[in-house]
Amino acid sequence: MANNLNSNITRKVARVFLEAFESSRVVTKTVDTQLLSGKFNPSSGSNVDFKRPHDYNSIRTSGGNISSATKSDIIAGKATGTVQNYFTVATEWGNVEEALELDQLEQILNPMARRIVTDLEIDLASFMLKNASLKYGAHGQAVDAWGDVAGAGALMDSIGVPAAAERYYLMNPFTTSALANIQQGLNASDQLVRTAWENAQISQNFGGLRALTSNALSSFTAGTGADRAGTLSAAPDATYVTAKDTMTQTIAVTALQANMVVKAGDMITIADVNRLNLDTRTAMIDAAGANVPWTGVVTADVTLNGSGAGNLVVAGPAIYEANGQYNTVDAAPANGAVVTVLSASATLYQPNLFFTKQAFGMGTVKLPKLYSTDTIATTEDGMSIRVSKYADGDANTQKIRFDLLPAYATFNPFMAGQGFGVA
Repeated sequence: MANNLNSNITRKVARVFLEAFESSRVVTKTVDTQLLSGKFNPSSGSNVDFKRPHDYNSIRTSGGNISSATKSDIIAGKATGTVQNYFTVATEWGNVEEALELDQLEQILNPMARRIVTDLEIDLASFMLKNASLKYGAHGQAVDAWGDVAGAGALMDSIGVPAAAERYYLMNPFTTSALANIQQGLNASDQLVRTAWENAQISQNFGGLRALTSNALSSFTAGTGADRAGTLSAAPDATYVTAKDTMTQTIAVTALQANMVVKAGDMITIADVNRLNLDTRTAMIDAAGANVPWTGVVTADVTLNGSGAGNLVVAGPAIYEANGQYNTVDAAPANGAVVTVLSASATLYQPNLFFTKQAFGMGTVKLPKLYSTDTIATTEDGMSIRVSKYADGDANTQKIRFDLLPAYATFNPFMAGQGFGVA
């Protein structure tokens, strides 16, 4: 008798797959999945926009007369969620059907669910790295003390990240090992036996951050070139109106190493451009009493020309306007200012990441059913997976596939950063 591929069996398969999928997640639980949930449909296309919050300047007067004062502008900005590529795992239905009969469905489906989660989280972490504009510590220095983690939390406080926000510090497993000998006294998680999320937690609150370990952190090898300091070949557009919809900025550079590739994830600084607290719009001062330099993170690889010139697009723009209500730095980047690529030549990097849940968003597109017996499985936080059965008549085989179509958004690159140790 031919296989009976009915919807009840599909729902059972979907339920087991979803449980394995949910229990394997770590990175995807640290970003805002609700805001993008249900936003994508045929009419929306591959992008969905979200309004950015407004900000204003206060006017200080002795008598209350503001007739000659400059009023704040109302400027509407947006963050965009963009659909990525499909994540799919598939197998012949006979394998699943046999597992059903032998009551071994978990053994077949659990590795498939873990594969989707692993690949999805690597992809998401790569996106996060390229859009995390803050930096704590000496670039490339290994994290070897819990003070390095707490310092990232202090930086977030100093830039104005709300204390009530969910904050995370995502680290390499070997970083966790390096910190193990000095972990006594931390508020370690209990009952680390059920899920990847629970097992990943090192501390639920240290320095205002929840410390997690993950092997999904993204890495890159910096471009080869000894000359990593150049100059701005033009003053970049430092207005909020230009940056408001992307929170990126184009930095025209020259006199860097000829033909060097500046990699996505690389960070740059510009001389005499320092960060402001985004709540108070006053200077950020570090523990040594010095200004905190502005950093921008390169969002895509750029190959410089023979003069070491090119245009770098960075997340976390240096915005400066007279009486600007959205200023992020204390001075506009000037033509001819020294710009430095912080990475070392041909060096492998895998930075830790610190961020708030509100820095990034991830949603999934609810895919249409290919057949009436398909099932759409949805997690509690809105992630949607399609389970489809189909046949290859020519090959005389029946198959099953699991599809997830994600969308990513950067809501605020100033709420995320790369974490290093202090030299």
